[in-house]
Amino acid sequence: QLQLVESGGGLVQPGGSLSLSCAASGDTLDHYGIGWFRQAPGKEREAVSCISSSGGSRNYADSVKGRFTMSRDNAKNTVYLQMNSLQPEDPAVYYCAAERLGSCPRAITLQAYDYWGQGTQVTVSS
Repeated sequence: QLQLVESGGGLVQPGGSLSLSCAASGDTLDHYGIGWFRQAPGKEREAVSCISSSGGSRNYADSVKGRFTMSRDNAKNTVYLQMNSLQPEDPAVYYCAAERLGSCPRAITLQAYDYWGQGTQVTVSS
């Protein structure tokens, strides 16, 4: 069964950058669509971005568009989220998730994703 492990979270100053990784084991990622989600304290989990199995389609939430970039390296069985210009509203636990259809729709929904990692904490503070 597919297992996902996120890494790369930490503390960064406003305007800073972090790069998150999502490493897979138990299966190859090349036929899964992957999404990044985040959940701040007291808030619902929300979609951040997704990428299709081939990497040809990517979509982003409006709140991160132009600042975050998602990529994947299927040879390494890993997906990445490069986060630049981090802002005070970005702190959350960030999760990666995989869905079996290999898609990345414009409307990213949590319910479409079958496998989830445990999350990595991102903190933005001066």
